Amino acid sequence: MTRLDFTPLFRSTIGFDRMMNALEASSRTGDEGYPLYNIEKVDENDYRITMEAAGFDESELSIEARDATVTIEGKPAEARNEGRTYLHQGITTRGFKRAFQLATHVRVSGANLENGLLHIDLVREVPEALKPRTIEIGRGASHKQIAA
Repeated sequence: MTRLDFTPLFRSTIGFDRMMNALEASSRTGDEGYPLYNIEKVDENDYRITMEAAGFDESELSIEARDATVTIEGKPAEARNEGRTYLHQGITTRGFKRAFQLATHVRVSGANLENGLLHIDLVREVPEALKPRTIEIGRGASHKQIAA
């Protein structure tokens, strides 16, 4: 796999530290194949991460939202396969940890486990002060003259 060097970008950008760190971290991630997941845009401000979690119970999964990152971790119970002898074991339930960087004003609104899929709902809530607003145009002089 080809590694990208972001060092020149760090030298020529100001204020984009978080974005550069996210790019660098995404290029260093390990096992990108497990578990499989989808990222879906439900509508203008709602998103959903759907991750396969076949064989996992709710008690074996954890979701943590911290700063601008949501981390999903799966830890199979230790006693899961005790006393079993497999002739072939093709269904694996290995542990995993996967993190997603969230944009500004995006937060986790809920999660549920259904039919072996973990659904994590996200919502973007832009504060009123940052939303676009229409400015009315009046007639006549509305500016005050400064007395000398």
